Amino acid sequence: MGKPVRLAILGTGNIGRAIALGLAGNGFEPQEIIVTRRRVERLDDLASRGFVVQSDNRDAVRRAAIVIAAVEPQQLDGLLDEIRPDLDPQKNLLISVVSGAGIDDIARLTSAEQPIVRAMPNTAIALGRSMTCLATNSDREDLLEQAVSIFDAVGVTLVIEEELMIPATALCACGVAFFLRAVRAASQGGIEIGFHPREALKMAAQTALGAASLVLDETTHPERAIDAVTTPRGCTIAGLNEMEHQGFSSALIKGITTSAVKAGSLYDGD
Repeated sequence: MGKPVRLAILGTGNIGRAIALGLAGNGFEPQEIIVTRRRVERLDDLASRGFVVQSDNRDAVRRAAIVIAAVEPQQLDGLLDEIRPDLDPQKNLLISVVSGAGIDDIARLTSAEQPIVRAMPNTAIALGRSMTCLATNSDREDLLEQAVSIFDAVGVTLVIEEELMIPATALCACGVAFFLRAVRAASQGGIEIGFHPREALKMAAQTALGAASLVLDETTHPERAIDAVTTPRGCTIAGLNEMEHQGFSSALIKGITTSAVKAGSLYDGD
């Protein structure tokens, strides 16, 4: 067995990779993080950056204090069954980023004493810009604070009741794709009115960033910020009204609620 590390990410696909990249340099060094995957050759780029790469999940659990389960929902039961003999409730904090899997589901496959934090970050974690929601079964404030400190280093963290984790998945994790689609659509509009594609995409993305900053940095309600740029008979209100006639807000709301329903059915534990 190799030397101890601080954290192990089991199942390093898209979200696991994003977590590893986000944490490196933000409270963790790459050599303090084990990343696992069955086909380890797909992690060669992470190995070249100094991460500890391996396929042995049990060894990773034995070496790490914090264990992040980042597999697909249909793989979770198999993973927990595999690592259960090596999980130590006195040593390991288990964090799950698996969509749809509840804390009770995970405890049933590990132990009732196992401290578990359920987390839902998004892929912007790789850039330190994630919106991460957390819930836990533990009454140990130090463990929750530990999880908060990990994800605070790579974005913004909110502790919520577990019953809201599936809605958080739709709004925050799926939401990245929704807002990216809006940016893409805005850039296509920009192309139609005369800009080159690269220019239009840069302008749309920066405008979206600025709009979000108005809400986050100045705690301004979106409607108040909208009112500040709309004038009677102006071009902004004309565009907004046309979007609403075409169902813009309704489509976004429906997309989020539909994703929440789907997220609730992704994990089907026995």
